[in-house]
Amino acid sequence: MKLGIVGLPNVGKSTLFNSLTKAGALAANYPFATIDPNIGVVAVPDKRLKVLGDMYHSKKVTPATIEFVDIAGLVKGASKGEGLGNQFLANIRECDAIVHVVRCFEDDNIVHVDGSIDPARDIETINLELLFADMEVLERRWGKVGKQAKMVKEYAREGALLERLRPFLEEGNMAKAFECEDEEEQKLFDGYNLLTAKPVIYAANVSEDDYSSDGENNEAVKKVREMAKSDGSEVYVVCAEIEAEISELESEEERQMFLEDLGLSESGLDKLIKASYELLGLISFLTCGEDESRAWTIKKGTLAPQAAGKIHTDFERGFICAETVPFEKLVESGGMAQAKEKGLVATNGKEYEVKDGDVMLFRFNV
Repeated sequence: MKLGIVGLPNVGKSTLFNSLTKAGALAANYPFATIDPNIGVVAVPDKRLKVLGDMYHSKKVTPATIEFVDIAGLVKGASKGEGLGNQFLANIRECDAIVHVVRCFEDDNIVHVDGSIDPARDIETINLELLFADMEVLERRWGKVGKQAKMVKEYAREGALLERLRPFLEEGNMAKAFECEDEEEQKLFDGYNLLTAKPVIYAANVSEDDYSSDGENNEAVKKVREMAKSDGSEVYVVCAEIEAEISELESEEERQMFLEDLGLSESGLDKLIKASYELLGLISFLTCGEDESRAWTIKKGTLAPQAAGKIHTDFERGFICAETVPFEKLVESGGMAQAKEKGLVATNGKEYEVKDGDVMLFRFNV
């Protein structure tokens, strides 16, 4: 999973990026990988993995990962080259979802680029820049397809799509609201990788005082929630300042004590991952053994052969069956062998829909 972080300057975007990636690496004992200065890979916290690793004395425990892409703060006119943000918009086109950091705290020492705290205005500013960037992509595509659409049959369908899609965006509509007529058109639409077609998670960045109450009494957070509700987006309240402090702690025990002192049950990273999985419809299945215990991320509704293909294409190609047991049942039994003796391990075929927390062993023959 890949998440792109956007926002205006001075909203806490880079502070959040730095703290989330550092904390995520420490939390799961997964080496923080810097692909370039603005990309970080972190482990998805999953307590089930440690249990499996201990149970099987696994040589290696491998969590699922999330890649965060942080771009320079966007300002009005970014799509036209203002500021630095436009240079990096291409970096988030490949992301599965966008994390939009919105400033919901007052601080006289941190200047707001537009002079005041106004989430509705700030969100609209970013959305417009993403929209303009999308329109530019479509204009370039129209330059290649438009003239040929009436003469070359293979371009006719795309030309018809662009003739509807371009004015739709020009009217100020986000691409996610556009309705494709059929699967063929949907495939063309998806190929544009439009920024405004991506799911959005709003990160409402609040002060420490508002964090423990989840921003319930913060008027700015209420506005963010209202806007998110109108377009089907997720919201999670975060305090980048606190996340930065958490990221400096060296052990999971210290992190947990720190959160408890604040009256919190989970960190911003945990909340973000939950929101991301829910928004994108993702779950994890598990594999375990002496060599490795591992979590694999898939879409809800994925069938067993396709889940097997996440591990290796040969597993999907030669799929025979999947031996499956829910994580809780496996732990209660004390291992796969004991679970089999109790009749808790099911043998599932090609039509089995994988569930979150399934511990799976695939049988295949190539």
